[in-house]
Amino acid sequence: MRAGKRKFVRISLTLLCVLGPVVVWLGFGQHGFIHLYRVGKERQACEQRIKKLIEENQALFDEIQRLRTDSKYVEQVARKELGLIKENEIIYRFPEEKNPETVPDQEMKKKASQKGGTAHTK
Repeated sequence: MRAGKRKFVRISLTLLCVLGPVVVWLGFGQHGFIHLYRVGKERQACEQRIKKLIEENQALFDEIQRLRTDSKYVEQVARKELGLIKENEIIYRFPEEKNPETVPDQEMKKKASQKGGTAHTK
């Protein structure tokens, strides 16, 4: 019984010494499973980026086509982007109003901090 047990232990240790490094190399080596997983994730991210860039490119091509064919759109873009106006046209510019909901809240907080108390808002 002892001889059979020793033989089993020897074979087990031999297999462990041979297969152990092979398994470690396959898992963690330069081209192992972990590297393969990382490359797969990187590829997936690149494919998503390519898809997004293709969509952006298509949107730009559509805008170019619209700029070439639609004169009203060109006028709209010129007015918005460049601030152009038509002849005999007057532009009125008004100062931007502060948001009426946030101004009282800010004033309450300011007054409360001056008094040393806390401000309660909605």
